[in-house]
Amino acid sequence: MDWVERLNQSVSYIEEHLTDEIDYEQLGRIACCSAYHYQRMFTYMAGISLAEYIRRRKMSLAASDLQSGEKIIDVALKYGYSSPTAFHRSFRSFHRIAPSLLRKKGATVKFFAPIVFCMTLKGATEMNYRIETNGAFRVIGISAPLDREIEKNFMVVPKMWRDAAADGTIQKLADMMDTPPMGLLGVSVCNDEKQWEYFIAVSSTKEKENFKEYTVPASTWAIFSGAGDNRSIQELERRILTEWLPGSGYEYANAPDIEVYLNPDPQNAQYEVWIPVAKKTPKEK
Repeated sequence: MDWVERLNQSVSYIEEHLTDEIDYEQLGRIACCSAYHYQRMFTYMAGISLAEYIRRRKMSLAASDLQSGEKIIDVALKYGYSSPTAFHRSFRSFHRIAPSLLRKKGATVKFFAPIVFCMTLKGATEMNYRIETNGAFRVIGISAPLDREIEKNFMVVPKMWRDAAADGTIQKLADMMDTPPMGLLGVSVCNDEKQWEYFIAVSSTKEKENFKEYTVPASTWAIFSGAGDNRSIQELERRILTEWLPGSGYEYANAPDIEVYLNPDPQNAQYEVWIPVAKKTPKEK
């Protein structure tokens, strides 16, 4: 099954469950990837986070229900809001009008249609990458739990890096690095079975001391090189998921995403993005 068809099937699942609690793990299963990888693909492809997309769809339908005469409290409960106050806040944020004013003459609301994914051919811009199959390797470092809605982590990870630089953790880890990949690592361990974690780490055989250790499983990696600030690495990741992955013959595998920082300059970093991949079988292409 084509990956675009999988994404559209996941959107159909969302539409069918807008009045239920939407299972992000099930969305990943439909798209044949983890919930973490699904959210990343969705955000880059749609230009909007999964959570925000779901909120906008709910608010679009909620407006229609209110216009049809349903009570505010009933509509709030229907779309998963525990109180009319929370519903009012979300409704007003999207429609720029209070739900209680919706039936007044001249009142207007917004409509956000269901998204449809399709393949779009873009101008040819080359991307340099290599495929490597590596055995498992041990990393040591610091970690923090990640939320299942990935946009909630946008403040967590940058703060981790700032604090680690300020308190000397980065330098201490750099001194303990002794095995490939040779660089400071940002490791997103986000499978569907365990608590998601983000590591700032290095590959090392040395005693972990007060650090936490994790074994990156043996995997095949698509490795892309880049340079610049944190915005440039986000742009590279966007291009990998929207331009390279769809036509590559590969799909996401069940292993962490890794960012390898080859130098410490935050404004002009040299880095690699490691994406775990598996070759698609012929019938899945």
